[in-house]
Amino acid sequence: MPLLASRRLVLAAAGLIALSAFTAPAMAAGDPGQLIQSVADEVIQIVKQAKGPDREAAIQKILTTNFDMTYMGRAALGTHWDGTSEPERARYLTAVASAEAHAYSERFGQYAGQTLTVGRVTPRPNGVSTVDTKLNQTDGAPISILWEVRDTGQGLRITDVKVEGVSMVMTRRSDFNSYIQGHGGQVEPLIQELERRAKN
Repeated sequence: MPLLASRRLVLAAAGLIALSAFTAPAMAAGDPGQLIQSVADEVIQIVKQAKGPDREAAIQKILTTNFDMTYMGRAALGTHWDGTSEPERARYLTAVASAEAHAYSERFGQYAGQTLTVGRVTPRPNGVSTVDTKLNQTDGAPISILWEVRDTGQGLRITDVKVEGVSMVMTRRSDFNSYIQGHGGQVEPLIQELERRAKN
């Protein structure tokens, strides 16, 4: 199976989420639901105003600013994280963000008027809040999207997105682990593949 192939549905849906126009009650600043709405508003402006490399760069900035890419990247690498050097970790995290930005930017052409309804925000004892949303499609049943948000000490950051119960982080971990195992248990081939995908 090609790298990341099994999570394309998740990425496509998440990309559409970011493009969605929100219908939600007013929320206080710092509310996890407000973070999701702010991200969507910013992406909508990018879609309207930017193209090509400019769009991709703007999307990457959103990912690195509003998502906890270090946490998500480490979780996706799982036990392989401990076996990597600091330079490898830096390259890996950069490659993940760049590959994600490239994938999102390409999928923005799939936007067809979907809207996202923000529902309940639920704080958890572990410091993570979940934001329930529904992706309303122009045809077909709504898709359930659950966002996980936590305060990293530098503000709220998104730490996972679950589309119909499928975790982006866990799907990525499965794909990454499979790729690593298929390449002699080494992380370097994965980093190189992510760097390639960020450019193609």
